[in-house]
Amino acid sequence: MPIKLAIAEDNSFLLKAIIDKLSLFPELELKYFGYNGLELLDMLEKDSNVHLILMDIEMPKMNGIVTVEKIAQKYPQIKMIMLTVFDDDENIFRAIQAGANGYFLKEVDPPTLYQGIVDTLAGGAAMTPSVALKTLKLLRNPPHFEAAKEEISLTTREIEILEQTSKGLNYNQIGENLFISPKTVRKHLENIYQKLQVHSKLEAVQKAVKNRIIEG
Repeated sequence: MPIKLAIAEDNSFLLKAIIDKLSLFPELELKYFGYNGLELLDMLEKDSNVHLILMDIEMPKMNGIVTVEKIAQKYPQIKMIMLTVFDDDENIFRAIQAGANGYFLKEVDPPTLYQGIVDTLAGGAAMTPSVALKTLKLLRNPPHFEAAKEEISLTTREIEILEQTSKGLNYNQIGENLFISPKTVRKHLENIYQKLQVHSKLEAVQKAVKNRIIEG
């Protein structure tokens, strides 16, 4: 039975290098890849029949650590290996905390990557040796990292709409105040939800206040 894989990687050159490594092993089947966490989550919504995901960390729209956390909650049966150029303590710690099952650096050679995939699916934890060493040190001395700062960039119009929403106004009222149609207000709110990674007006307002985008 083939091992079904997915990849999240925003760099097309590095993506090709990973696909080339995987292609050496006929039992590995790449089902799909996304250029960021949001794309990958959309693909999983349509087809979650995947055994393991290779996950980059630095990606636009949604980074690998946030994506791992979401996948671990929604698809606990899927294993995940971080495949990244970052081996700093904070990224390692956050990735494992979020639910990653393994952690390889991108220069990993094909046989080691293949063995890591097989070992992870068998219940192991595959890691580049230097990362494994850092992980042991992190376990001995758990770090106190600051809460991760999210980079959220909303347009001036989106902030205006959020401010009006926080006052309890509906689409029609906001549209009248800003001289735009209710349909346009709705579209802006959809974009805001996507950027803030929320699903309701209340969540959007709470997150915007927390991140000091609007006044509470």
